Amino acid sequence: MTFETDAAGERLPNGERRRWWKEAVVYQVYPRSFADSDGDGVGDIRGIVDRVGHLDDLGVDVVWLNPVYESPQADNGYDIADYRAIDEQYGTMADWEELLDTLHDHDIRLIMDLVVNHTSDEHDWFQNALTSRDADYRDYYVWREGRDAAEVDETYDVGPDGEVPPNDWESFFGGPAWAYHEATGEWYLHLFDRKQPDLNWENPDVRDDVFEMMNWWIEKGIDGFRMDVINLVSKPEGLPSTDPEAGIRTIDRVTNGPRVHEFLGEMRDRVLDRGFLTVGEMIGDPLPVEHARRYVSPGPDGDGLSMLFHFEHVLLDRGERIWETADWDLTDLKAVFDRWQAAFADEGWNSLYLNNHDQPRMVSRFGNDGEYRRESAKLLGTLLHTLRGTPYVYQGEELGMTNYPFESLDDFRDVGTLNPVRTALDRGVVESFDAVKEALRANSRDNARTPVQWSDEEHAGFSDAEPWISVNPNYGEVNAEAERADEDSVYHYYRRLVEFRHENDVVVYGDYDPLTPDHESLWAYTRTLGDERLFVVLNFADEATTYDAPAELVGDATLALGNYDADDGVDETLDLRPWEARVYRAR
Repeated sequence: MTFETDAAGERLPNGERRRWWKEAVVYQVYPRSFADSDGDGVGDIRGIVDRVGHLDDLGVDVVWLNPVYESPQADNGYDIADYRAIDEQYGTMADWEELLDTLHDHDIRLIMDLVVNHTSDEHDWFQNALTSRDADYRDYYVWREGRDAAEVDETYDVGPDGEVPPNDWESFFGGPAWAYHEATGEWYLHLFDRKQPDLNWENPDVRDDVFEMMNWWIEKGIDGFRMDVINLVSKPEGLPSTDPEAGIRTIDRVTNGPRVHEFLGEMRDRVLDRGFLTVGEMIGDPLPVEHARRYVSPGPDGDGLSMLFHFEHVLLDRGERIWETADWDLTDLKAVFDRWQAAFADEGWNSLYLNNHDQPRMVSRFGNDGEYRRESAKLLGTLLHTLRGTPYVYQGEELGMTNYPFESLDDFRDVGTLNPVRTALDRGVVESFDAVKEALRANSRDNARTPVQWSDEEHAGFSDAEPWISVNPNYGEVNAEAERADEDSVYHYYRRLVEFRHENDVVVYGDYDPLTPDHESLWAYTRTLGDERLFVVLNFADEATTYDAPAELVGDATLALGNYDADDGVDETLDLRPWEARVYRAR
């Protein structure tokens, strides 16, 4: 089927313009861990097709599909060898086309992952670039001469010609962001794994090929793109080293580069000006608001993306390294969300998420995955579905899935965990795995990548074979079959959240006003659209908490949604139980 894009969009009482993607709920599928249909222990496209009914019952509007392109899987598909082919472990192009048709038959749209900051080193472009400095595709990537090791103070593994990398940039996966190619005597840039060389967006031929590829997928019928680390595509002129004394790190050098808005504006004009859902992943700590607004501005000077992913809230508990954590509290989390709600209050749109394939499970991170797993999972869902923006549900979130209890480094699969930890162990920066185990348990991306728990059968019903990564041992209790059978489950609460959002414009478009920015355990706010007002109060604590609510909000209010059985009546003093969430219709 073909969806209308409602490109014009009517104006609502607060001036907000209606768009289909603002009203949508997006469900993220990480195919490797979703469902395995052929018994090889790896999730695949046929497995997704078989589970579309689960998504339809949940009520979601869009599926964001993580990469299924041909890839050597150095970074689980984010190292693409062919943008127009399906990796055989996931199936065939015919399988993908069946998935698209099946989703559309259920009125669910599909957006694909766009990974164009880098390719795989096995991509034909890079293989050609390796042949000589004069190769046709050499300038598709970023190559530089090295520096004389005697002229720099940094400690590096010296290259074969006695050189060190062209600058001191570090890969986000650990070690230098440069790899030496002996045959041509130059270094290539890889901000991620060495098997993920960065594309050179300064070359117009690169942009032409990327835009042509995007249009190819659009012609196949997709409904938009999630754009991986898209604010890295413009590198600073001269590729200057970091400046520790000024606090300038690698990430500060490479994000939001001098031509990034020019490049995205060109993408908008040549590909995206068609009413698609486009969400840009914008790394940085923090992402400057002036850039953020320009990325999502629909005006002539804006890039026109539908929304973006920033990382500010999911960096609160992180140190500089994956084995480091930081202290945070609820007031910090509220401050981040309040700032971003305000940033896009007049123009622009938020994406709402607390976990994804790159982040630990939200109930383990922001909730209580023990005694109050169910209650806190529902509360966090309430937060995401009642703020202004488009909520993203990561697979298994609707079941209240938790982090995995990793016991050894051998339990991990993610290069973003393994590479930096192994390097640190080799260099003596980290004494032992046990010394960093708890932090890795909290931080690793592999927490989100354990298989979806469909039942209490062997391997959690994910596969008939041993999965590529271990199933969480709590699958006997936490699984879709049990959740669907229990009307008080996290799953059925999520169904009610999605339905509530679909039925109430005030949830989608209403203005956001925070009420308790300084309270250490309560998060309360209102959403207002014309004469409609919702009052939301959330208790982020293992203990009961009392809140003296504003009289004008609770007088004649009715409880619209909550994660506990309703109390009798409503008065100004609200007695909230541990991890209790309430949504009132205020008069």
